[in-house]
Amino acid sequence: MSESEFHVHGAHEHEMEHASHGSGSSSLAVATAILATVGALFSYMGGSTQANAALFKNDAAIKKTEAANQWNFYQAKSSKQNMSELSAELMTQPDKKEKYLEAVERYKKEKEEIKAKAEGLEKESLDWDEQSEEQMHQHHRWAQATTSIQVSIALAAIALLTRRRWMEYMMYGLAAIGLGLGALAYLHI
Repeated sequence: MSESEFHVHGAHEHEMEHASHGSGSSSLAVATAILATVGALFSYMGGSTQANAALFKNDAAIKKTEAANQWNFYQAKSSKQNMSELSAELMTQPDKKEKYLEAVERYKKEKEEIKAKAEGLEKESLDWDEQSEEQMHQHHRWAQATTSIQVSIALAAIALLTRRRWMEYMMYGLAAIGLGLGALAYLHI
């Protein structure tokens, strides 16, 4: 064709040209929809782990209270043991003195059982606390992943509006970071 000639595009050529310009937009739209779905899943998992952390912390507090109750019971037995020891010291009648000494031994035995139970409850409390901390760590990972995915979705919208290729690359980069953080959360790392 010479420079002076006029060229008319056919309808098919026009549609092909239009489709080629829109293919980037449609792939970004699909990526955005996928990221929104992944972000929703990450958000759900973050909420779930946060709820679990609160429940585990509550269980820890319950066990700690039960342990404190046992230690109070232990202290009451110690007081009774001390009273029996004092009574045995002051008692001059051998048969009554023996009765108080038997009570002292009974209280010692009961205290050992109470102490073992209180220590077991304290250990359970610590175990629940550890589980709560693990869930909170995992929650933070899910939150980081969700935030990264949300920012990548915002960048996708900006990339669609401005048609800036570098924004699209940033969107994919942040999405990859979000997916990586989600994987770390899933693996409890």
